[in-house]
This record gives sequence, structure tokens and C-alpha cells, in this order.
Amino acid sequence: MPFFPKYIKPIIDLAITLSIWAYYTFGYICFFAPFYAMAIVLSEDRETAFQRLNHLFYKGMFLLVRAIPRLRIRVQDDVRTIHSSVIVCNHLSYLDPILLISLFERQKTIVKSDFFSLPVFGRVLKMSGYLPSDAGGRFSSLVIERVEGMPAYLASGGNLFIFPEGTRSRDGKIGRFNKGAFRIAARCGAPIKVLQIKNTDKLFKPGKFLFNTCVRNDIEVRLISSVAPDYKSKDFSLSELMQQVRDLFENKSESSGELK
Repeated sequence: MPFFPKYIKPIIDLAITLSIWAYYTFGYICFFAPFYAMAIVLSEDRETAFQRLNHLFYKGMFLLVRAIPRLRIRVQDDVRTIHSSVIVCNHLSYLDPILLISLFERQKTIVKSDFFSLPVFGRVLKMSGYLPSDAGGRFSSLVIERVEGMPAYLASGGNLFIFPEGTRSRDGKIGRFNKGAFRIAARCGAPIKVLQIKNTDKLFKPGKFLFNTCVRNDIEVRLISSVAPDYKSKDFSLSELMQQVRDLFENKSESSGELK
């Protein structure tokens, strides 16, 4: 049940939505943009500098989100200490990648290729070391460069997080996995951390503009399991690894309801 009267809730939804998007746009332009510019000119490691600025920017955004009435965001302590890993996670809302960036100071992820063509934002994605989703066409050389540099990046403490479904789930069920995350993990010999995100879709529903506020909602991020395959074993199978991770998600879903 909503805590506020029905006629008040849409007003609060709109006010909070405008406040968050104002931070997202004007906060970036007026406050963070100069620091990005300074990183381009002054930083010896621009990629790391951009990742840390992304982390701070989205951390600030979630400070606003945490102020939403009747909303709690709980992040398991084990999640915050993850490093040098390929992270795979279920995907419910556009908030999911923003939330993960806010949790990890050094992070890379796969982003829809169309965004790399946008002015300013596309430049930030490239400078941050993120990977385009389309490995072919005009981004093929960039993807190859990113993948070839991934072992050193992970070894230095960075994380790569990927949503293996490639798109948001509309019903909370786990969709078909793409192989990309698992191929990169195998190439790098990296451990895989399996994360579960719950209820971000209740706060920011697919296809909606307004945040859904004033209703009780507990957003959670937790570590389901750590997987450390023996990639060098003659018995190693990429498809079996993918099935193992899928089973972890589905078993979690059966024990606690859908991943929502």
C-alpha cells in the first residue's frame, strides 16, 4: 500500500524524477565535466581517472535515490570487496549498470554500441575503457583492443561486469545467456562472481519515465557465488560453465522467488 494518498504520489514521483534527472544532466555539465576535462589534460592514466569519476558521479546519484521515501538499498559487504573479477549479474532495470558503477571504483562493462556514437557521452565511454556490444563493423578494432588489454586490467584490480542476458528481464526470469562474459573470463583466467540484483525494476520500471516512489521497496545487491573454473583443464567446457552459472541463478530464484 502506498504511504501517501493516491493524488499526492504522482506529484512526488514527478518531483523526485526531475530532481534525479537534473543531477544527471546539470550536475554532470556544471560540476563533473570540468573534472573530466582535467583528467584528459593532466592524468597519466586517463582510463582509471574516468572510471573513478564515473564511480563518484553515479555514487552521488544514488545518494539522491536513497532519499526516496520508503526505499532501502542494501548491498552485501562481500560485494563491495570484489576485485580482479568478471562479474555476471541478472538485469532488471536501466538502473542496474549505474548501480554497479556506483559500487566499484574501477569498473568496465559492455555498452550498447549506438551510445559510442553520441557526442560527449560516447567520448566518456571510450575514455573509460568500456566495450561496445557489437564486436563487428566499425567498432571491431576497439573491441579487440579492449579484450586484449583485459588480462592486465583485471590483474591490476579492476572489475568487468556484464549482464549475460544482454537485455532487461520483464518478468524476473533469467533469459538466454550470451557467451561474451564467459569467453573473456576464460581468456583472462579470471574468477567469476555471480551477483543478484533485486527490485530495481520496481523503482524504475521498463518503459516508464517516472520513478515509482512512496511505496515500500527493498533493493538488494548480493553475491550468490564465486566460481573459479580450471580453464586449463582438458575437461573445461564453456557451455558447462554457462550452465553452472545459470543453475546458480535459477536455484536462487527457486529459494527466494523470482530475481526481482
